[in-house]
Amino acid sequence: MLLEDPGAQPTSVPHEAAEGMNPIIRNILLAVAGLYVAVSLYLMFDMHTRLEKAEGKLASQEVSLKETSDALRSTRANLKDSVQALGQKVGMTADELARKTQQLSREQERSAEKLNKAQQEQGAQLSQVTGEVSNVKTDLGGTKTDLASTKTDLEATKKKLETTIGDLNVQSGLIAHNSDDLEYLKHKGDRNIYEFTLAKNKRQPVGTVSLELKKSDKKKSKFTMNVIADDRTIEKKDRTAFEPMQFYTGRDKMLYEVVVMSVDKDKVSGYLSAPKGAPQPISK
Repeated sequence: MLLEDPGAQPTSVPHEAAEGMNPIIRNILLAVAGLYVAVSLYLMFDMHTRLEKAEGKLASQEVSLKETSDALRSTRANLKDSVQALGQKVGMTADELARKTQQLSREQERSAEKLNKAQQEQGAQLSQVTGEVSNVKTDLGGTKTDLASTKTDLEATKKKLETTIGDLNVQSGLIAHNSDDLEYLKHKGDRNIYEFTLAKNKRQPVGTVSLELKKSDKKKSKFTMNVIADDRTIEKKDRTAFEPMQFYTGRDKMLYEVVVMSVDKDKVSGYLSAPKGAPQPISK
């Protein structure tokens, strides 16, 4: 039998402490505990939902994988059947296929050799054509050089040519002093040029007019000439070489010029310069 200590104090104080706790703190603790429980329940529910979805997807993928595997097996079987049927249809054994392959290979080699030979022949022909083109280019280069030289000569000739006043006090065109000058005037194309050589007292058609030498003095380089145009005779008396002798002729009265370049005994040579639009002589 236990004896109680009359001086001992009671040890049960929690109830008093709980009763002494602040109600606000107690409510906060209860709210936090409730919130924790609610969040835990929500997380557990969400995790369960996700797990169900994952299991559903996995099951669906397993079904799809099985269907794909079945389709592959079916396709493989169909291919095997098709190959066998094709082999039977073609009627070729493995040896026949090997021989056919070798034959095709030999034909390809022969075709490659022919192609290579043709390419070599074309290359040789191309080299020959290239050489010919190079020669043509060289010839063209020489021609260009010749043309440039001719152009330079013509420019020099042009600088040497002179203009003067004719015997009708009309400004004359360029006067030629030699055959090079005369060729320049012809190529210039501003006027029609007709060369002539006249013997004494012999009337000669030049262009659309006629000229007649009456006399010539080689020492003094003088001469007298008749110009016959439009049924009239125009005398050019005691003229000198390179002196433009001018006259008008034709329905439109166009200006013509006669220039004597050399004076010999009983003979003169020169040219007739006619306008570009003047009538042309009738060819016989």
